[in-house]
Amino acid sequence: MSAGRSQSLSVPDLDSQLEMLRAMLEIRFFEDECHRLFAAGLVRGSTHLGQGQEAVSVGACRALHEGDTMTCTYRGHAATLAMGAPLDRAFGEILGKGGGLCGGKGGSMHLMHAETGAMGSFAIVGGHLPIACGLAFAARYRSAPDISICFFGDGSTNIGAFHEALNLASIWKLPVLFVCENNLYGEYSPLARTTPIERLADRADSYAMAKAVVDGNDVLAIHAVVSEASARARAGDGPTLIEALTYRYKGHSRSDPATYRPDGELDSWLERDPILTHERVVLDAGVPPARLAAMRDAAKQLVTDALERALGWSDPPLESRLEDVYA
Repeated sequence: MSAGRSQSLSVPDLDSQLEMLRAMLEIRFFEDECHRLFAAGLVRGSTHLGQGQEAVSVGACRALHEGDTMTCTYRGHAATLAMGAPLDRAFGEILGKGGGLCGGKGGSMHLMHAETGAMGSFAIVGGHLPIACGLAFAARYRSAPDISICFFGDGSTNIGAFHEALNLASIWKLPVLFVCENNLYGEYSPLARTTPIERLADRADSYAMAKAVVDGNDVLAIHAVVSEASARARAGDGPTLIEALTYRYKGHSRSDPATYRPDGELDSWLERDPILTHERVVLDAGVPPARLAAMRDAAKQLVTDALERALGWSDPPLESRLEDVYA
């Protein structure tokens, strides 16, 4: 089983809940370092960070089984790491190092680690939803009990590929879960300016598809919803559209100062930070504060060590530029 992912529909035990907290901390520290690396001019190309959205990826991916597959957007660091991709190789890819997940040739927007089922982050908005259907169809073709999960933003729900993928998945009852990370903004545009409905999950009704709306800052709520939807998919009952309500703390990309956000909006979401929220949950369950402090320190050190290793790697050799490409 990959990276501690659960095979149970029951509420995760306390150790599993602490593992979720550890994973969210590692992702948060990883992206904090990415922000610093970009500011220092060490990142090849752009990078799109998702601090504040960690609970969606961690809660969902911890509900998957070994053999399940995942696709995501260019804001895909969290999802790729939540599937179990190694921290150092993810740093290596973002830094353009030969030891990166894709040999340093994909960068921040194209992370992939097939060994853990992370089948790629995609820079084309909505372009990966049909691929998720293909992965689900492949699982059925092999008579495998696997499902495909697909993460995307609210802006993708206005893309043609979104509607085509949901229609196909519903007609064929494919074992695929569509998880919309609704962070209120499609790039720089508030959702209300581009979309005529408030609840994006309602678009499932057009395709006779199961739907769910969930607090995207509650890792246990995400885990429960995805566990239920994945059980239905494995049983042959078809796909589900899940709308996770969350928020990204940074701008769309590192060149975006996010000045379009109303005063106070960010502060209100910071009060609902998914990591702090889950820390309160495990503290209420009896975990000593000192243990959480130690976990935070250990996660930060793990990320620091992974970055140091990646910084020491070499750039891809020149001859590799003609490898892994269509000729």
